[in-house]
Amino acid sequence: MTDAPVFEQDGDVTWVHVGEHAQSAVSLTDPSYLAFEYVQHLALCVDAVFARPEPVRVTHVGGAGLTLARWVHHTRPGSPQIVLEPDTALTEAVRRELPLPRGHRIRVRPLGGEEGVAGLAPASADLVVLDAYAGGQVPASLTSVEWMGEVARVLAPGGLFLANLGDRPGLRYAARVASGARAALGPGAQTAHVALHSVLKSKGFGNVVVAASRDPLPVDALKRAAARQPLPTGVVGPREVLARSAGAVPFSEAAGDTAPSPAPPA
Repeated sequence: MTDAPVFEQDGDVTWVHVGEHAQSAVSLTDPSYLAFEYVQHLALCVDAVFARPEPVRVTHVGGAGLTLARWVHHTRPGSPQIVLEPDTALTEAVRRELPLPRGHRIRVRPLGGEEGVAGLAPASADLVVLDAYAGGQVPASLTSVEWMGEVARVLAPGGLFLANLGDRPGLRYAARVASGARAALGPGAQTAHVALHSVLKSKGFGNVVVAASRDPLPVDALKRAAARQPLPTGVVGPREVLARSAGAVPFSEAAGDTAPSPAPPA
């Protein structure tokens, strides 16, 4: 049984807490406000690949306060979005306390990432975002090469996969997830990392966004966007990702080799 969500008001921003973790920060009056740096990093990746204000088809694996879905609706009105969030009590509380904007096309399905993605049509999403945590860790089932094969099936040509991952210094977990994404997306696929400089320089535990695509990633655009972030943010491009992660192999259910993301420090 999951903890009941707690909503804490701080000026114009509502913080959504579940257990010991702050899951989301939502501003109903300014959906462009993104409090968490990793959500800012997800957003800059979206902006680098998909021009505003053209609609984009999005599948979110993990919903919480629906912060990123609200931002997509705000920046790209009319975007059809599917949110896979198995915690129905959380979704009901968020809908009650933080109503979605008028005219939205956000559909929340009470499904986990495995079942939810398996039920989607081929090439039905331009963007798939993995931001799902249980007890502060990304479930092992959502980073295997087999599951990412389903993500690859769902991604349309030119599509983008983004994963928000917590990792230790060295980013070995992220390297294995990136390896799985490249394997699933096929020959020529590229991955990049976006994170705070301190995380990229192995100075502590933190969040890293892995971006993956069958097409060349717009590294220069990512770096320009990173330079505009309020906190020092960096981008590791495809070639450097490969150099840094030499020998990293995908997580695989078939091989009995899976793991959740590293637990954050106590």
